[in-house]
Amino acid sequence: MNPHLNPAVLKQALRVAMEAGDKVRGATSPNPPVGAVILDAAGRVVGVGATQPPGGPHAEVMALRDAGDKARGGTAVVTLEPCNHTGRTGPCAQALIDASVAAVYFLHPDPTPEAGGGAATLRGAGITVGQIEAPDGVSDALAGWLGAVRLGRPHVTLKFAQSLDGFTAAVDGSSQWITGEQAREHVHRDRAKRDAILIGTGTALADNPSLTARYPDGSLRETQPRRVVIGSRDVERGGSSNLAKLGFEHYATPQEALAELYASGARDILVEGGAGLATSFMELGSVDRIQAYIGNVILGQGRGVLIRAVASHLALAPRWQRAAVTELGADLLVEYRKNEK
Repeated sequence: MNPHLNPAVLKQALRVAMEAGDKVRGATSPNPPVGAVILDAAGRVVGVGATQPPGGPHAEVMALRDAGDKARGGTAVVTLEPCNHTGRTGPCAQALIDASVAAVYFLHPDPTPEAGGGAATLRGAGITVGQIEAPDGVSDALAGWLGAVRLGRPHVTLKFAQSLDGFTAAVDGSSQWITGEQAREHVHRDRAKRDAILIGTGTALADNPSLTARYPDGSLRETQPRRVVIGSRDVERGGSSNLAKLGFEHYATPQEALAELYASGARDILVEGGAGLATSFMELGSVDRIQAYIGNVILGQGRGVLIRAVASHLALAPRWQRAAVTELGADLLVEYRKNEK
């Protein structure tokens, strides 16, 4: 039996590789958060690696280091086609060739012209190369990065918490807390995986948010997103402390923010509020994914997710494709992605 050709072995190895990539998401941009696994000649996992922060080794190199001599004659399973160019690090395709692996399987082809072509290089060296599908129930850490490459701007997720009847705040403006502790903890885990979090000046003035990714005890997580405020107003806290001095970036418009963030390396960003900023991004057509946290409360009246209509008739409203539903205690997280069809 050739273990590297066994679909069940490959699928399980890809699951491990995807989990490894997800662990470094938020720390690798502008590089993709790739995960890699090395199987020895008997089909056993002997190496696992993930992309390191910019300038550090790529996932394949980390996995090969972990495997050592056991990689010889084995199989590499990677979430992205091994790169074929020399940047701050050498080409991963050549590293796999040098390690004498027998086969390489990957989830996504590399869409970038400067790094693509790794599969052809590997085949030219006599290595078996194939593409495999993702197993069910595993988060794809590359979705945001791949979207950004395709769009030429950061991939944008719009996140909001709402009541069962669709309101983000009560009539008196109170919004803490529509969702419970499990949902809020999930928000902080997600923040740590983003390159940047965006809010409008109105939200910054009204809520005085920190936008940090924290553990339940209030301590900061190891990876923190860039914190961005968008709007034309000069935003100050307490009448004296400018947000820039507290580490916030400030852009006048969503278009400026998208351009500057992409140019400076951000690929996967989260728009958290408020309704005005959410509406601006929707009207621009720049929302690629939606995270709707649904709390177990009914309000009847209150503040909506958007401040004005983005479709004049139901038949004109775009339909979104459901991507995932997650139970978080008494609440739900329902995620949708833009329907490209």
